[in-house]
Amino acid sequence: MTRGNVAEFLPLKAVDLELLLALASDDRHGYGLVQEISAHTNGLIVLDPGNLYRVIKRLLADGLVAEADQRNGGDEIGERRRYYRITPLGGRVLAAELQRLRSLVDDASNRALARRWTS
Repeated sequence: MTRGNVAEFLPLKAVDLELLLALASDDRHGYGLVQEISAHTNGLIVLDPGNLYRVIKRLLADGLVAEADQRNGGDEIGERRRYYRITPLGGRVLAAELQRLRSLVDDASNRALARRWTS
């Protein structure tokens, strides 16, 4: 069931944030999402297909992503791939989460916490 209040989704789980970031620039299929997220996180988040599709299923149900027009895969057997896109609600949630994280980092910087714990 789709929720409409952006604040209900915050804070986002790290994998949700990365998936929405990957979809913010372009529609992608599952394998493309796995590659983009792994590259963007320098391998810290590597999703196996089962976990990826559980996350996608949840984000679809929440209305943060939707299936895009299906396109034929580029491989020789013509496999059909499902493509996903970020929805307007997903974009608003992503923007709100990025603002929340900016505020958190700004607060830590203002308190000099980052300098205190790094050597």
